[in-house]
Amino acid sequence: MKVLAVLYNGFKAAIEEPRLLGTVENKLGMDKWLTARGHEFIVTSSKDGPNNDFEKNIVDAEVLITTPFHPGYLTRELMEKAKNLKICITAGVGSDHIDLNAAVDHKIQVLEVSGSNVTSVAEHAVMSMLLLVRNFVPAHEMIERGDWEVSNIARNAFDIEGKVIGTVGAGRIGYRIMQRLLPFNPKELLYYDYHEIPPEAESAVNCKRVGTVEELVSQCDIVTVNCPLHEGTRGMINDRLLSAFKPGAWLVNTARGAICDEYAVARALASGQLRGYAGDVWNVQPAPKDHPWRTMKNPLDGGNGMVPHYSGTTLDAQARYAAGTKSILENYLDGKPQAHQNVIVGAGKYETTSYGIH
Repeated sequence: MKVLAVLYNGFKAAIEEPRLLGTVENKLGMDKWLTARGHEFIVTSSKDGPNNDFEKNIVDAEVLITTPFHPGYLTRELMEKAKNLKICITAGVGSDHIDLNAAVDHKIQVLEVSGSNVTSVAEHAVMSMLLLVRNFVPAHEMIERGDWEVSNIARNAFDIEGKVIGTVGAGRIGYRIMQRLLPFNPKELLYYDYHEIPPEAESAVNCKRVGTVEELVSQCDIVTVNCPLHEGTRGMINDRLLSAFKPGAWLVNTARGAICDEYAVARALASGQLRGYAGDVWNVQPAPKDHPWRTMKNPLDGGNGMVPHYSGTTLDAQARYAAGTKSILENYLDGKPQAHQNVIVGAGKYETTSYGIH
């Protein structure tokens, strides 16, 4: 059986640090295990451009393993060519790089390692809020330049305490963010989600549900995006919605880049409608060198907290998602049932509402 994995290159770092399991070099730690079981294991980072390894090998692969950090985009067109493909496994969380509707039509299973990234991403989101609200990046850049002008930083630095903070999406990650924010003593924690949090969970973090995303953003000093990317959320944060934000709000997106219109965000930051934007997810990955989010600034020459997509691929998270990927694959090979929380698409139907209600 042929197993194809599309992972990111680790280069020298992966050789020096074997715990970088999610790299081409370290192969999720599964190379010897799969070979010993008599399977062919192809691992590549080549996924774009003509004659890439992904498209060449998908035609006869039975198993596809991908990662959100260097996604191999599995389109309906590619599925039509992949006559042997039976299962797609996301090494991590977030399977929007796969055409899920096409997977349903072709009866291709799609699974991911649910929960493997939740702590890592929640911590990154809170860190991103802090670095924006405290105006950290311009302050550090000032030190690197050899300058020292405290007033130029302090004029745009604030506290999280006393702020209204809202999350778009209150699942595993969104809820953990609210838990981590509670000690900062925010004025209010709000959430928007089509699923209501159980009353006891709401009480535990003292949060309140609002009825629409417009209602959420109009009240919040800080907005954090924690919902999956699907038909209902693609491009959701656009010029129209950004105009409903409180002037000078901060926006953090560690969910998926394409939930935001990249040009609308850049315009809102340049105008001061947004005071800051931070995250690690981009609408195309790797991001082009001329992507507006690389260099956008607010009117005070700050407000940009963008980094590469790594919040969910810390060494701790890689250990979790590598183990989870192996477990899913082992269940498939041995004909054992899968853990229900990992199944996105089962035998010809959605098994979750995480990617919209179907």
